Formats: sequence, C-alpha cells, structure tokens
Amino acid sequence: MHPLALALSLLLAGVLIGLAELPYQALSELGFRLQGLWPLGSGGSVDPLLALATALATAVFVALAWGPLAAGRGGGITGVLLLQEAAHGEERQGALASLALVRQLMRLPLLALTHLAGLSVGTESPSAALGASILLALRTRLAPLQRLSLPLTAAIGGGAGLGAAFRAPLLGAAYALEELSAERGFSLVAPTLALGGIGTLLSSELGQPARQVVPPAVLLPAALLPLALAITVVCALAGVALVRLLIPLARRLASLLRRRTLPMALATAAAFTLLALASGGISLNDGSLELGPALAGAAAPTPWWAPLPRLLGPLLSLAIGAPGGLMHDSMSLGAVLVSPWLTALPLEQRAALAAVAAAATFSGACRTPLFCALFVFTLQGQPSGLPLVLTASAIAAAIGHWIGGASWNAVQVAAARAVPPAKGTVGVGRASLG
Repeated sequence: MHPLALALSLLLAGVLIGLAELPYQALSELGFRLQGLWPLGSGGSVDPLLALATALATAVFVALAWGPLAAGRGGGITGVLLLQEAAHGEERQGALASLALVRQLMRLPLLALTHLAGLSVGTESPSAALGASILLALRTRLAPLQRLSLPLTAAIGGGAGLGAAFRAPLLGAAYALEELSAERGFSLVAPTLALGGIGTLLSSELGQPARQVVPPAVLLPAALLPLALAITVVCALAGVALVRLLIPLARRLASLLRRRTLPMALATAAAFTLLALASGGISLNDGSLELGPALAGAAAPTPWWAPLPRLLGPLLSLAIGAPGGLMHDSMSLGAVLVSPWLTALPLEQRAALAAVAAAATFSGACRTPLFCALFVFTLQGQPSGLPLVLTASAIAAAIGHWIGGASWNAVQVAAARAVPPAKGTVGVGRASLG
C-alpha cells in the first residue's frame, strides 16, 4: 500500500473528526452560557425558569437514558478499552458494537439534555468515543486504514477526538498513550498527533471557559514547596475519594433505575435541582466556570463551601449515566478545595497552587500522570508551571495506585465483560454506564 494513500486517508479522517466535534462543542458552550445565568455563589436570586429547565431536562434524560436510549448513556470509551484486551470474538464484537456510529447518534440527544440540565460532566469521553467511532467506520471503507489493527484504530481515533475537541493534539496523543492503547510507540503517537492536529484546524474554541486566553504568571518560591506537597497529598486523596464514592453509588443507582425508572427520574431531577438551587448553580456542569478563575490566580473565586456541591454534582451525574467523564470535574474539585484559602498569597502563587491542586485531584482519580499534567497545562497555558504540575501529578498518581482501588474505567470494563450484549442489540451491557 502506497504511503500516500494512507496519508490521504488520515487527512480525510482528521477532517471528519474535526467537523464532527463541532456539535459537541456547541452543546457544551450552551450549557456554560445557561450556567452563567445562575448566581454562582454570589447570593443573587435564581430565575425560576432556570431551575425548571434543570429539573425537566434531568427527568427526561433519566427516562430516556434508562429507557429507549439506554445504549447511548455513559461516556462511551469502554469499548475502546475493551478492544485493547478483548480475549475472544464475541467480546470484540460487543466492543465494536458499542463504538458504532449509531451509538453516537443515540448519545447525541442525551448529550443535549445533559447540557440543558447542567449535569455535572465534561465532554472529554464522548469526544474521544466519537473520534474512535469515526475512524473505525472509515476503516471498513478505506483499504489503507486496514493496515491499522482494530485496537490501534480505536485508540488513535479516541485520542484524536479528544485532541480535536480541546484543540490540543499533544493532549490527545498523551490520552491515547497513557489511557486508551495497549500499543505504544510511533504507530500510535504519529497518527494521533496528525489526526488531532487536522481536527484542531476545523474545530471551534467553544465550550472551554477554563482555558486561559492570556496565560497567568506562575511562580512558586522554594519556601512554599512544603505547602505545595501538602496540597498534592490532600487533593490526591480527594480524587481517590471521588472514585471510591462513585463506584458503589453508580451500582446502587443503576439497580434502582432499572427497576423503577420513572420514580427515580423524578427523584433524581428533584435532587439535582435542589443541589443547584442550594449552591447557586456551582454544582452544575463540569466545574470549568470555577476552574478557570482559580487557574488564573483569582482571589477567592468560589466560596469555601464550593467543594461539597462540586463533589455531589459529579457523583450524581456520573452515577445516572450522563454522557461525560470526570476529568474536568476532578480538576475543578481540587481547584475549589484550595483556592478560597490562598487569598493572602500573590496572584502568581495562587495560580501555581491552584494548578497543583487541579492536577493532583485529577491524577489521584485517574492515575495517568502525564495526561493529567498536560491537561492542566493546556488549560493554564503557562510553561513555567509545568514542572511543578508534572511532579504533583506523579505523586498523586502513586497515591491513587496505592490506596485508590479499582479505577472508574476498570470497573466499567469489568462490568462490560460480565454482561454480554443481547442478540440484536447495540451495546456492551453495563458498559453504557460510562
């Protein structure tokens, strides 16, 4: 096969991935604009229509996600992970079915309801799943792409999808390398960077309010390194706690939602809306509106009690199968956990420690230190802070591996294996949880 044919096939794939991510970015932007209408801890009044929209969209989401659109719930990357270690043909076919383009179409209305309701998840996993689905679909039609194995194709597409969605090809390559792929090296990294780069040229800047347009000054004197270490340990434990609470909650709610879908839809809508009202909207979405000011070094960007709604919102949203991941949720949890207590420090020190907190919480939860550090760096944009963030992320990942137990993705892969798909259905059993 001529190398030019493969290059042209990858070019087409990159274009399609970049264009396909545009609706996801637009929906994410809509969610943040709606959240911006809430007081966000300022003490102002809440428009009743906002609360009503959150309640109705949440109730409809649950009814559909645990009813006719069940195959579309969850983040969608379980199939990519399952492909990397599929032990037999049936398992591989189930993983491929979960990554079919029809699954992405079923996820789209759920994603729209997620952002209308302000469910507390980010678009990272759905963006990666969309990229994997597109590249796998092209592989069945373009002979040059068939040089890539199925697992490698899914991992490349997943990394490129995330890279295009967040306009950060290197971030997508790190995600594929550290989280998605069983294969390493040039055959993974080069195509992922190429597809992510092409997709970035076509995707938009919508849906990224935490990303700094002008990177803040970041400086941490040696005298504050013990404080940075303490923040790293505390936030790593917070990330561990997030996952350890999420796994049993998701199992319990899944059982109730299957047996009593309508009553649980109403109860979930009431609980999520009350949490939003009590927090003035801080619990909504993936926390980017709180994370951005913290990474910029703003003085007390959120109230001291913000960590509670920023913990409860993602727990409930992910447990009911909202299509998203816990990446931004964990970063924002760390940022709001420490930022209110750093007001006496200069801006550049607040920004540095907020980045440490975000990376440590994220890495403690996900245990992918390079990817976690690069994500925080991508959002903050300050190269001088990268060594500190990398160190914090590595320490937090070690703590997560030491005491964290099973990861969120590992639990979902195990659930997918335990419940094979029924004949004639699209999906991977309980893997649709995430």
